[in-house]
Amino acid sequence: MNTFAPSVPWQPCARTDWPAVPVKYMFETVLGKMLQPQPSSNEDVEAPYIKSLHVQWRGVNFEDLPTMWASPTDIEQLSLQAGDLMVCEGGEVGRGALVLNDPPVHCIFQNALHRVRARESNDVRYLNYCLKQASEAGWFDVLCNRATIAHFTVEKFRELRIHLPSGEHQSLIANQLDRETARIDGLIAEKERMLALLEEKRVALISRVVTRGLDPNAPLKPSGQEWLGEIPAHWDVCQLKRTWASSDYGLSESIRDEGDIAVLRMSCIVDGQVDTSKSGMIEEVDNRLLLRQNDLLFNRTNSLDQIAKVGLVDFDPEEPLTFASYLVRIRANHRAMPQYLVALLNASLFLEFARKNAIPAIGQANLSPTRYGEIHIPLPPQAEQEKIVTFLAQDAKISGPAREHIRSSIDLLKERRAALITAAVTGQIALEEMTE
Repeated sequence: MNTFAPSVPWQPCARTDWPAVPVKYMFETVLGKMLQPQPSSNEDVEAPYIKSLHVQWRGVNFEDLPTMWASPTDIEQLSLQAGDLMVCEGGEVGRGALVLNDPPVHCIFQNALHRVRARESNDVRYLNYCLKQASEAGWFDVLCNRATIAHFTVEKFRELRIHLPSGEHQSLIANQLDRETARIDGLIAEKERMLALLEEKRVALISRVVTRGLDPNAPLKPSGQEWLGEIPAHWDVCQLKRTWASSDYGLSESIRDEGDIAVLRMSCIVDGQVDTSKSGMIEEVDNRLLLRQNDLLFNRTNSLDQIAKVGLVDFDPEEPLTFASYLVRIRANHRAMPQYLVALLNASLFLEFARKNAIPAIGQANLSPTRYGEIHIPLPPQAEQEKIVTFLAQDAKISGPAREHIRSSIDLLKERRAALITAAVTGQIALEEMTE
């Protein structure tokens, strides 16, 4: 019976012959260069560099690299080569990836990254799999205090203890995991392509029926709107605000983790609905800002790829529910069904046009209710809106389970990959199994 050594909390090792060793004794770690926007001597040159966003678990991306000024010494000491392991110091701390091919000439790395090279016969691939296991186990949350800005400092990295078999055994483990994870990743990629195709089909269907209706033979007329093109001849075109009974900004008070009233935030708008599980809390709010069934929430401030998303409160809140300041509540009038509006306003054609009307700012964009409400939209007769809403609901009922099944299978494959890595780096897979 195996006895698990407790010396590494996130890596309970089944092998007593795998000592727990600080990284610094078996691997060389070097932190990158602070960004240098100007030359400091005549010898400095502009060198391409990678930063944390270029390092993902799946690999290092060397396309369209930024440049910084660097000295010949910087380039000599911080150059990259095939086989290096790059590890994030900030952001998703501990995220690592191997440099698989020769990087661009004189390519260096920023100080948000560690470069790792093996000492003696050790294998950086094994270390990278250990880092994945530590990440899955939530150890970096403990080690780097994600409650503030997390940093996996040089000192923390070098002192990180891992259970380390011999160099030969490290390579056997890494070879086995390379083969198996590549196979699993291939299956995941295939299923993600299937999911993307199904979602593209759904997106195209929604865009078509909310702008052209259900009858493919219906006579068409020019809408007069560049983004919209032709619409059924019996439909109207009106400004979006003409379908509103009211619009209201959310509350500006600080959102907390305690209180009696749930507060929906920007992240609560998901796929045309609102997700109350992501809400914050507040002690009190004006009753006029409480949400009710069929309210629409419009995301007025966010990154450009998230702005203008709309969520529908499709339930009657049992407990008080309100919304934050970056959201705007819209209540539809008699001219439009809320369910039709949420489908139209989240349609890819509409979102693309709406975002062109947003005012960009540093790191985000803003689309005021005034600018938003002035956009012209197609408006079918009420009876036809009801048919469109029913049709889309039926399609979702049919296609939704297929998409959810694929998502579940992807999650299971990811769990299988994580379990395999855990078993390998904790000594639960026999050496004989890795030599087959």
